[in-house]
Amino acid sequence: MEILEKLIDSSGFVGLEWQNGLMFIVGGILITLAIRKNFEPLLLVPIGFGAILANIPGAEMVANDKDLYPVDAKDKWPLFAFIYNYAVSKAELLPPIIFMGVGALTDFRPLLSRPITFLLGAAAQLGIFFAALGAFYLFGFSVKEAAAIGIIGGADGPTTIFLTAKLAPHLLGAVAVAAYSYMALVPVIQPPIIRVLTTQKEREIDMPQARPVSKAAVLIFPVATCLITVLFIPASGPLLGMLMFGNLLRESGVTQRLSSTASGPLINIVTIFLGLIVGATMEGTAFLKGSPLAILALGMVAFWLSTAGGVV
Repeated sequence: MEILEKLIDSSGFVGLEWQNGLMFIVGGILITLAIRKNFEPLLLVPIGFGAILANIPGAEMVANDKDLYPVDAKDKWPLFAFIYNYAVSKAELLPPIIFMGVGALTDFRPLLSRPITFLLGAAAQLGIFFAALGAFYLFGFSVKEAAAIGIIGGADGPTTIFLTAKLAPHLLGAVAVAAYSYMALVPVIQPPIIRVLTTQKEREIDMPQARPVSKAAVLIFPVATCLITVLFIPASGPLLGMLMFGNLLRESGVTQRLSSTASGPLINIVTIFLGLIVGATMEGTAFLKGSPLAILALGMVAFWLSTAGGVV
């Protein structure tokens, strides 16, 4: 009987709280949506499972910057806290590597053939500013928290994670889940807005084949874009620099092995860890204090207005 009592006392059941149970449900919902509805499965499956792991009392699987340094040799390094600090929060390693893989997967020829489409990207940032201002003035978030919430409107997961980890790491789970959920729902969110803002005739416009783009142009583009943009905004270097480097690997024609690695095994490995770490920031007592419902609502507004800005 005494052994049984010790076993129960050392188990995670003793420390369970209602917040943990709720986060088990949230994690399960994310995994279900990823598997049954195919909503961003490469990210939502790791995020959902990471959320479950983080809420098991005593497992020490929460991704945060607490209790990171062992007091003596007998203490262990918490796994997700270690990765979070040295690969996301302080070292900023995982999001830039994701961007390198994205660059290796991206063909910029359609953009280069119609440079005017640059304006679409600029106009589509409208939602970022409205959501950030709303978060600050209407919901009482701090300036940094509001900026992290607003970036959901950029519809880019790695950028959202990168910025939120720097500005408001305690909101990382809620902001990342909102961003990836709405990205998965683009086919549902965007068509009604597009129908309201365009006519049937406009939606039937025939888009002719774009003009061909020279080899020189696709090689100069990543180098020139990196130089000009990072010189203007040095803080963009980690993400934009790696994005353009990945694209140069793709377009150079002489680095196929590097391009294949960046766009295949490497980006897959990093995606696994990034998803788990984001999920592991969703520890119940901390996550539920971050106004997740307000973040989800503001994220939806950001997506709506970004879509509307691009269409207009």
